[in-house]
Amino acid sequence: MKFCKRYEEYMRGRENGLPVVGLKKLKKVLKRCRRELQSHDREEVGGRLDGSSRCPDHCPVCDGTFFPSLLKEMSAITGCFNERAQKLLELHLASGVRKYILWFKSKIRSNNHSSLIQEGRDLVTYAIINSIAIRKILKKYDKIHYSKQGQAFKSQAQSMHIELLKSPWLCELLAFYINLRENKVETRAIPGLFEECSFGLDCGKPTLSCSLLDSLKLDIDLTCSICLDTVFDPVSLTCGHIFCYMCSCSAASVSIVDGLKTADPHSKCPLCRQAGVFEGAVHLDELNILLSRNCKEYWAQRLKSERVERIQQAKEHWQSQCQAFMGI
Repeated sequence: MKFCKRYEEYMRGRENGLPVVGLKKLKKVLKRCRRELQSHDREEVGGRLDGSSRCPDHCPVCDGTFFPSLLKEMSAITGCFNERAQKLLELHLASGVRKYILWFKSKIRSNNHSSLIQEGRDLVTYAIINSIAIRKILKKYDKIHYSKQGQAFKSQAQSMHIELLKSPWLCELLAFYINLRENKVETRAIPGLFEECSFGLDCGKPTLSCSLLDSLKLDIDLTCSICLDTVFDPVSLTCGHIFCYMCSCSAASVSIVDGLKTADPHSKCPLCRQAGVFEGAVHLDELNILLSRNCKEYWAQRLKSERVERIQQAKEHWQSQCQAFMGI
């Protein structure tokens, strides 16, 4: 079965109102672009077509219809996924009265872990299958057009933080599933997806892996690029890169007491050098739980060493605050 039909069948089985990639519509745009280009070339060469024609650098059909439509769809899909994933994880980690309030507001009416993990599975499937759809339509675009246009679009999507596979909530949902699986929660299996969702230590390198439809494999490296060790108290910057919380505070030139929200807007990610990525950083609580369970010795050592550093930074912070208050 072709992916387009498989994608449409999958989305028909979802609830109404979920944003989707309009594959058929986008393919029609590309066909129209090709027809107009061929017609233009026939006029220039006297009715003959050499078959080597390609879309120019600035195509009114693609620039005016294809990219704006795809960008709008990507933004809607990523926004919907992030919002739902955030609410689901807040519901799972909440306790006391707040948990019951969130249960009441949520669409998940069954108050048990099985319904939570099923919702998480559905969200991960939704994210990955839409990522495949976006990748396939851009691949089809590259067959007709100059690749630098497609690359420029990908760069724009990255700067807008609408790449699904780089969403911190996808990483959190994968860790969430593995955590509940380790707790032996019984759930309905989804063939081709979660059998291959796993956490592993390959030669000491921690990795979170997941694959879908035999066409896409997602590997998330859980090594902090600053301290070159397994991420501890992990945070994901808005660009999608994951670091230890203390390492990211150091990179942003802020103390752990002040936090990343006080970082200079011009501070750049240590890896991709993108600016303004610290303020919207997300604490990866489910990933933190997963790593603490699977790297117990390392976690205990790191916890002990960081406790000393955190106490020292807190002490220096409050000393400076007291001095400022007293005018010293």
